[in-house]
Amino acid sequence: MNILTVLGARPQFIKAAAVSQVFLAEGIEEDILHTGQHFDDEMDRVFFDELEIPHPIKNLSAGGGHHGAQTAKMMIGIESFILDSKKKYDRVLVYGDTNSTLAAALVSAKLQIPLAHVEAGLRSHNLAMPEEINRKLTDHVSQFLFCPSDQAVQNLKSEGITDAVYLSGDVMLDALNRFKPKAIQRSLPGELHEEGYYLFTVHRPYNTDQASRLGEILCAIGELPYRVFWPVHPRLKSKLHAFEIPKNVLLSNPVGYLDTLNLLSKSIALITDSGGMQKEAYWMQKNCVTLRSETEWTETLERGWNQLVVNDYKTNIPRALQSKPGEWMPKYGNGQAAKLIAETLK
Repeated sequence: MNILTVLGARPQFIKAAAVSQVFLAEGIEEDILHTGQHFDDEMDRVFFDELEIPHPIKNLSAGGGHHGAQTAKMMIGIESFILDSKKKYDRVLVYGDTNSTLAAALVSAKLQIPLAHVEAGLRSHNLAMPEEINRKLTDHVSQFLFCPSDQAVQNLKSEGITDAVYLSGDVMLDALNRFKPKAIQRSLPGELHEEGYYLFTVHRPYNTDQASRLGEILCAIGELPYRVFWPVHPRLKSKLHAFEIPKNVLLSNPVGYLDTLNLLSKSIALITDSGGMQKEAYWMQKNCVTLRSETEWTETLERGWNQLVVNDYKTNIPRALQSKPGEWMPKYGNGQAAKLIAETLK
């Protein structure tokens, strides 16, 4: 069986690290096509290197740009690659909800190649998010839908999708279980050794494109009682000169997956607007404050392990950090999602 995996962004690299390894063990032949959606070495190359992901057969170098132009450029590149390839691909596989995901899904549907969507069925119910559009459209043209949770299965059912839906669990749990033992052996930055700290990540346009909102968030974290370690997303670097960075905030270049796991595992709590990191915080039993009005990972909200904060940051961020969550319960499978996916596709 020949599978073409299309990916292009950091969270997809992490998921591929789990699945591609199992494909190899199961004798499934896989080619990875990289759209180039993330083109900064700190968001791209370092992940392939440290996670030992098979090298892409081609990088389309799509780069950034407006959503429509970027997606169209990717579609042209993916379609040309498939049509020019000497191989006949039996499946196209995509992860998550990025523009790379949607571009590959639409090309797969037009070329009538069965599509497998890993992380199917997630819904934030916020159509203003590009990711929500991407994941919904991808699910509706997929022939294999691998869901990380019962809620994801129910979301698909409510939209009339019931065939070829599999409760696989989350492949990011597979990746965390595989790489955490190695990650926690790493050293922390020297400034973090002597005291506790919060890990902070922010990148969504809702929080970063309005200077007033980002300024309010920075003021709030500047009043926290511990240091705040902030790996800065590349798209934010040029904007930071307009802000006064609080004295308790330690800025950093983006960090790889292993360093992220290490930083999170040794932190007091996480403050983020990331999707995937909400789950990683949950699995590590860390308090999480999510700077969004909704989350597709609704299970993390149960018992207070994850709390949504969208306003009055100076009051609500400390309040959420100080709250005591309830009993921790396992979520999103047993860490064997990749094996189920491989066996199902075979």
